[in-house]
This record gives sequence, structure tokens and C-alpha cells, in this order.
Amino acid sequence: MTIAATDETVRVRAPGKINLFMRVGEVQPDGYHDVATAYQAVSLYEDVRAWPDDEFSVGFSGSVDTSGLPTDASNLAIRAAKLLARTAGVPGGVRLEIEKHVPIAGGMGGGSADAAATLVACDAMWGTALSKEELHVLAAKLGADVPFALSGGTAIGTGRGDRLSPALATGSFHWVLALAEFGLSTPAVYGELDRQRADKTRPVAVGASPVVAASVLQALRAGDPRRLADALHNDLQPAAIALAPGLGGILELGEAHGALAGIVSGSGPTMAFLAEDASSAIDLQVALSAARLNAVHVHGPVHGARITYA
Repeated sequence: MTIAATDETVRVRAPGKINLFMRVGEVQPDGYHDVATAYQAVSLYEDVRAWPDDEFSVGFSGSVDTSGLPTDASNLAIRAAKLLARTAGVPGGVRLEIEKHVPIAGGMGGGSADAAATLVACDAMWGTALSKEELHVLAAKLGADVPFALSGGTAIGTGRGDRLSPALATGSFHWVLALAEFGLSTPAVYGELDRQRADKTRPVAVGASPVVAASVLQALRAGDPRRLADALHNDLQPAAIALAPGLGGILELGEAHGALAGIVSGSGPTMAFLAEDASSAIDLQVALSAARLNAVHVHGPVHGARITYA
């Protein structure tokens, strides 16, 4: 039995993420891959507002084109709200308004951030009083990146990315994101990775059990962007560039204009460039913007999904 906590609007902000490191294991019989990844939550956010309602509905606004997003039961935020309602025995629904700034199908977990924010908002609105652990169990049922969007910070993800271990990161890291005007299908990128690995003319070593390199953890612990730049890696990057060859040129452009290193975030097509400091990041953002790229300066790590009052 639950008691509604509030009839007022609940506002929750959740971050997008960058995959600083990503190893992908062999494809499993169920079609999925085990991964080992280092996540960092960054200051590009999704804002979710929730009101009690008899039905479940969602609407969108924001700085990205949301015209192609579904608003029916297939939407991940709606699925999150319904899952929480079923779990907690809530009879009512919710009206969601989501202000999106994380690119859609961009490899930054925008949909996962929406789902995490919805879980936090509905938990507060309905007064379900689920524990943090219980919310994480629900998050893992919704998608591999949803638990991290709940927790934020910096973490190591294993399994399908949903088994999280916090990673110590000192200081703040500055990134410039080159946001694409198109998306990449995550299944298509993994499929291209499998195709490349099956190509006998391009032998690729695949570990049976992927792990995050110790150099990544050491660089994060030291708060050293140069050491982290040397440790950045993404097994999905060659596949993403094969599907969107222009990403290779963007990578070269960013590194030519002062980035310590660049990497495809997740399955792409967002390119994340690590800068020495805030001033260097601003200079890089200006250079990429002059090349007519949609460039955004962000920092991390930042907190996960959290109620806001502004």
C-alpha cells in the first residue's frame, strides 16, 4: 500500500554519460555481449517533470529534435513509470514532460537518463519509498545504462554494463562533445563489430572476459587528464566509424585543435574530446564550432538522477 507524497510537480535532472573505456566480449547465444566499461556522468542533462494523472503520457521539448521519439507504451520513460507502478501497487498514472539535451541515439544514454529520472520522480510523487537498491533493480530491468544514470559519478560497469562498481575520480575532467545531426543504432554498431571480428582478413583479439584496464582507474584516481587520454579506448569505435565514416575526420580535427585525445562515446556517433583544463576546452569548442560542428563543453563527474527545486 502506498500513499501519494505530493500532488505538486516533481522535477528531476539526470545526466548523460561518456564511456571512457569499453571492451566488448564475444557475442553470447542470446545475441548480447558482455562488456567492461568505465562510465563518467557529464554536465549535459535531461530534465523530467512529473504530475499525477489517471493515464501514462509523455511529451518532449529541448534543444534536440524529438519529433521521431515515440510517446506510446514503447517509450522508455513510460516503461519506467509503469514498471514502478506495478512494483509498488500504485493505481494511478503520470504525465511526464521531458526537456531533452542529450543527443538521441548518440551513445550518451539520453533515453536511459529519462528512465532513471522518471523512476526518481515517480517514487517521490507516489510516495513509494523504495530503497536505492530496489530502484537499481528496476533500473537494470529497463536497460544496461539506466542504473548508471541513477547513480552518476564515475563507475565501472560489467556484465551488460549494469553491474556497477564506483570508481574514485579526483578533480574534474573537461570534455568537448561533437554532437552529430544523426543517430546510430546500437544493435547495428554491435552487428558491425561482430562482422569485423568474423572477417578473417582483419584478425581481432577478443578476450573471453573483458576487463577495464588498470591504467584507466589510476588516471581517474590521480585526476590526471593526460594519463586518462592515453588510456581511453572503445572496441566499438572502428564499427561506428565504418557505419559513419565522417566520424574519423571529426576525430582528426579535434586532435589537431588541441584535444588530448578523442573517442566515440558508447556506440556513437557522439565524439568526446578530452581537454587539459576548462580554458583548453573552451578553445577547442570554439575551433570545432568554427568548423560548423555542434560542439558543447561539459565536465564530469556529476551526480546521477536527483530531484531539483529550481
